[in-house]
Amino acid sequence: MVILNPRLNPDEAYDQCTIYILQEGHTSGCLLDAEQQDDILYFSIRNGTHPVFTASRWIYYYLKPGSPKQVSFSWHQDAVTVTCSDLSYRGLLYEVQYRSPFDTEWQSKQENTCNVTIEDLDAEKCYAFRARVKAMEDVYGPDTYPSDWSEVTCWQRGETRDSCPQTPTPPKPKLSKFILVSSLAILLMVSLLLLSLWKLWRVKKFLMPSVPDPKSTFPGLFEIHQGNFQEWITDTQNVAHLPKMTGAEPESGPEDSLVVQLAKTEADAPRTLEPQTEEKEAAGGSLQLPHQPPLPGGDVVTLGGFTFVMNDSSYVAL
Repeated sequence: MVILNPRLNPDEAYDQCTIYILQEGHTSGCLLDAEQQDDILYFSIRNGTHPVFTASRWIYYYLKPGSPKQVSFSWHQDAVTVTCSDLSYRGLLYEVQYRSPFDTEWQSKQENTCNVTIEDLDAEKCYAFRARVKAMEDVYGPDTYPSDWSEVTCWQRGETRDSCPQTPTPPKPKLSKFILVSSLAILLMVSLLLLSLWKLWRVKKFLMPSVPDPKSTFPGLFEIHQGNFQEWITDTQNVAHLPKMTGAEPESGPEDSLVVQLAKTEADAPRTLEPQTEEKEAAGGSLQLPHQPPLPGGDVVTLGGFTFVMNDSSYVAL
C-alpha cells in the first residue's frame, strides 16, 4: 500500500494524509490545510515502511484557494456589481460567470479583487451567477487549482429568484433550407454569367461584323479555279442560252452556234459568218455594217449587226 506522508516542519515527523484526492477511482493527491503560502511542504511516498519518493516543494506551487464567501450583488440600471471578501493571498483572480436562459454557455468576467461589475444586462431577463477564485499562473506556476464554484444565485429585476425558467432551445435550421438557398445562389450566378456572355457576344458582333465566306458566295471559285476570279468569271458568266425567235428556222444541230467575228483595228481578219448570213450572201445580198472608226487599244466585235469595242478587261455575256 502506498502512503503519502506530508509535513510542514523538517524537524517534525511525517504525518499520514487524512484526506486523499481521488481521480478515476485512484489516489492522486492529498488535501492539506495551509495557513502560510511561504511554507515548504515536505512529503514522502512510502510503500509500507520503505520510502519510494521523498521531496520538498513550496506550498504555493499546489495552492487551491477557498471558495468566495459573503458574495453580494448590487444592481444599478443595466449593470450588477458582485463583491465578496478578499483572501489574504496575493496573485489571485476573482472570476464571476453569468448566463440567461437564452444563452447556451456561461459568460465570464474576472478582476484582481473581488469587486466585479458586469454591464449591458437586460433587467427583464433572469440571470444565474456563480463565482470562484483562481491563482495566477505567472505567480504560482501551472500546478495550482481553481477554487470550487460558489452557490448559483438567480436574479431578475434586482430581486432574487429560486431558479430561472428554462427556455427551449430554438431548433436548428434544416438542411433543406440551406440547400434551397444554395441552389438559388448558384442559379443566380449562372444566369448572370450567361447574360454577361450574351452581352459580350452582342458587343463583339457590333464592333466586328461578320465577313461572308467567299466559298459559299462564289461556288467553284476555290474548288475548280483555285481562287482565280478571272477564270471563274470566264467559265460561269460567258455561257448563256439564246432565246428562240418567232418565225425563225429550227436549229439544225449543236454545230449551228453563234460565231463572233473579231476585227483588229490595225488590219482586217477573215470573217466567219453564220449559216443564215451565208444564205443571204449567196442570194446576192450583202451584209452592210455601219462604219465604225477603230478605237485605239481594243478589239472590234461584230455581232448581229452590232459592233462592240472590247479591251483586255471586258467580256460579252450572251
